[in-house]
Amino acid sequence: MRAPTHGERSFSTAYGEVELVVPADPESWRGSLRLLHLGMLQIATEESDAVEVVRTARDATADGRTHLFARLQLEGTALVFQDGRRARLRPGDLAFHDAGRPFSLALPERQRAHVLMIPRQLVRLGEADIRRVMARTIGAAGPEGPASLLLPLLGGLVDEIHTAAPAAREELARAVTDLLAALAAAQLTATGHQRPPAGAGETAIFERVRTSIEARLGEPELSPKVLAEAHGISLRYLHKLFQERSTTVGAWIRRRRLEACRAELARPSAADRSIAAVAARWGFVSPAHFSHTFRKAYGMSPAQYRARGHGG
Repeated sequence: MRAPTHGERSFSTAYGEVELVVPADPESWRGSLRLLHLGMLQIATEESDAVEVVRTARDATADGRTHLFARLQLEGTALVFQDGRRARLRPGDLAFHDAGRPFSLALPERQRAHVLMIPRQLVRLGEADIRRVMARTIGAAGPEGPASLLLPLLGGLVDEIHTAAPAAREELARAVTDLLAALAAAQLTATGHQRPPAGAGETAIFERVRTSIEARLGEPELSPKVLAEAHGISLRYLHKLFQERSTTVGAWIRRRRLEACRAELARPSAADRSIAAVAARWGFVSPAHFSHTFRKAYGMSPAQYRARGHGG
């Protein structure tokens, strides 16, 4: 059975040509989709009864969309099928899939998800590597690793975007796309396909270093020396990579730690966590130093920021 025409139009607006198949009476099926455009990033907040979403090769050819989806499951479960693989998502999990090729989603129960849509070049992977990371479960509740740190941060940033002032949304959207690229790179490594080492050029090396920083933000001992040794490059060369991007290694790490703390402070689910605990989780050893650095970056103390975010 097909879903009601208005529901199908809503999903097709965001996802491209798709067919919705419902397991029960189409007249009683309910689904909604709220779309937020942020330049290169689009965020769809999707809520629906049980349904199957199918995009065929003919659909993909017809509308020509080639962006990538990153599905962050919020409630209920989902199955993502592409390239002969199946990713099972529970709340907190994420999976990528490709609009340029056939895929299907099986949503067996009432569910809610954020679906992030980005141009494929923003994940900074070649086409062969993009295929390797599609329809694979990236789970926050899995073994200690990049996903366990990055997925909660991603969820916090997406929630913050929806409530942030328009002037702040562009910066937050860049942070979201950076996190998606880091998650894709980490998933590629987890599948046993390492990205090209030093011989692949400076951009590839920088991306590997950047991914390491995202995965190790909570380590207080993270430093240029640690990063240089981990990637088999000289300290001088590491500093050169960041200087070419008009920043320093230390400034980059500090900015990403502050963004992680800010996202966590804004989340209602972290309201019972002390500011000192939030700071420590993201690598700040001294609460006083963290408060000073946070105020300098955002013009208010961490406590003031949390109170504002929670309506205090």
